[in-house]
Amino acid sequence: MSPDFAQANLAIFQGRDPGFVLWQPRLEFWYSVNKKRGTLPPHLKDASLLDLYDYCHASIRYFVHPLKMRYRTVEIVEEWLDDKHIRRIYRTPVGALTEMLGYDEWGLSRYHTEYRLKTVEDFRVCEYLLQDEEWRWDQAGYERDIAAVGGRGAPQFYFRRSPIQGLYIENMGFENTVLFSFDHPEVIARFVEVARAADDAMYDVLCQSPIAILNFGENIDAFMDPPPTWRKLLMPYWEKRVAQLQAAGKMTHIHIDGAMQPLIKLIRESPFDAIEACTPVPQGDVTLEEIKEALGDKVLLDGIPAVYFLAMYPLETLLECTRRVVEFTRA
Repeated sequence: MSPDFAQANLAIFQGRDPGFVLWQPRLEFWYSVNKKRGTLPPHLKDASLLDLYDYCHASIRYFVHPLKMRYRTVEIVEEWLDDKHIRRIYRTPVGALTEMLGYDEWGLSRYHTEYRLKTVEDFRVCEYLLQDEEWRWDQAGYERDIAAVGGRGAPQFYFRRSPIQGLYIENMGFENTVLFSFDHPEVIARFVEVARAADDAMYDVLCQSPIAILNFGENIDAFMDPPPTWRKLLMPYWEKRVAQLQAAGKMTHIHIDGAMQPLIKLIRESPFDAIEACTPVPQGDVTLEEIKEALGDKVLLDGIPAVYFLAMYPLETLLECTRRVVEFTRA
């Protein structure tokens, strides 16, 4: 493990040459699944996650979780229906919301089988939830995580998505949100207004925090967020929040891991310092050359299609892609 990874991470975002290529894969899922299956390679069978990162000469991106939220009055009741499905009920003085979540076979990823927003009345209850939030920074936990990881990477994390993206992914589902936007546009507009105001408390905590790099974990996909949505519903929110964070000395990146071709020419005008998970062909729909042209002086996190790490692709294909990514940074 190099003690310079954290400083190199910061240098890259600050536009300085770190002196070497910083490799920052996300190995947590690979490690956890193979650990549970008992299929880690023999020489890594007793390795910890940190041991794995050191073995790969890799830097860690996400290892702190210091942003905390609790409700002042809302009661949350959880009921496991079986070992893979959970029902969660949010009880408030103005009503209750119910959502159901399913987990993958390893218990590592979860997905909604029922969203908590389904009716007009549900939005009134959700507004209560938003206005009942209390945000804080867990400095002691933050320091423990940094001490445990050492210099393997600059601490960074992702937090709540923007209101529209949150509706698509967490609160209502994409199709239902689109339909609801046509049937009840005033309800969606009201929700976005309340959610934006509720985010003020979260951003106040982020701005006062000691962290330097923050990720907007939006999970952008051009089929879900086409140019009109990007320009009208997302950019104004991003511009306001990034300006707020920049004034506090923070650097930002955004997670765009889906289709990009319709958005590629809009990325340069976005307010972020960097783009995360921008996926080229054959996994994505844009080439490395198109990505390089689109980013301008923005930082590219990742850039190697994950499928190249699968056995179906020759090792030389992975190596050649890696060489091209590195060469682009020197051009």
